[in-house]
Amino acid sequence: MDLNETKRNSSFLEGTKKSQGFSLVNEGLRSYLMQVYKLMGLGLLVSALTAFLGTTPLFFNLLFTQTPQGIDFSILGIIVMIAPLILVFMFGSAVRKINPTKAQAIFWIFSALTGFSFSAILLAFTAESLFQTFIITSGSFGALCLYGYTTKRDLTGLGAFMHMGLWGLIIAMIINFFLNSSPLAYAISIISVIVFVGLTAFDTQNIKRMYDESDESDLVRTKAIYGALELYLDFINLFIALLRFTGNRK
Repeated sequence: MDLNETKRNSSFLEGTKKSQGFSLVNEGLRSYLMQVYKLMGLGLLVSALTAFLGTTPLFFNLLFTQTPQGIDFSILGIIVMIAPLILVFMFGSAVRKINPTKAQAIFWIFSALTGFSFSAILLAFTAESLFQTFIITSGSFGALCLYGYTTKRDLTGLGAFMHMGLWGLIIAMIINFFLNSSPLAYAISIISVIVFVGLTAFDTQNIKRMYDESDESDLVRTKAIYGALELYLDFINLFIALLRFTGNRK
């Protein structure tokens, strides 16, 4: 065997090893992303079920009170509405420290409580407009996730800008809680759509980057749960923002 043939065989073997390594990484990434979207979908299903339960007489009387102006959240309802925010901050700060069982428990509790707080939406809007908005949101969300996954552009700058916009939205919503201004509410809705469109693409790319084939299986599962939570938040917030434009009140 001459020197050139030896080099060719060596190059072939090296290329084969690289190809096999890439295949393993690609398979691991695919499995990781499947976990993310599966958990996100199940989280949405849990929220839909608890939102429906919230409209039944037993839970309705616990979560809401009748006022001269209409229906409002009870003290328990306010607690249920605020609790998911606390869980999100807890989970985000401890994502690398907690085991997958605890992480998944937090995710299911979060999904259930969020669903109960959404019962007010089921009571306020027609079923037809809710379904229509869900279809629009699902199509938009899928396209944005595909873009975030496939784009070669670094979306870090976009994500930072959108997170700044998110904090601005929170401040504006707090202010409008006291002002009750219709023009400000409309502006908040428009900006919300823009912010969560950008965050969906950014979070998808970031979740993809979070994957590391050297991670232990427990950490991969925890990261998948955290990614599912991120995308869940993007989806429901985009849904709510679009509902203000496409929803028909009862």
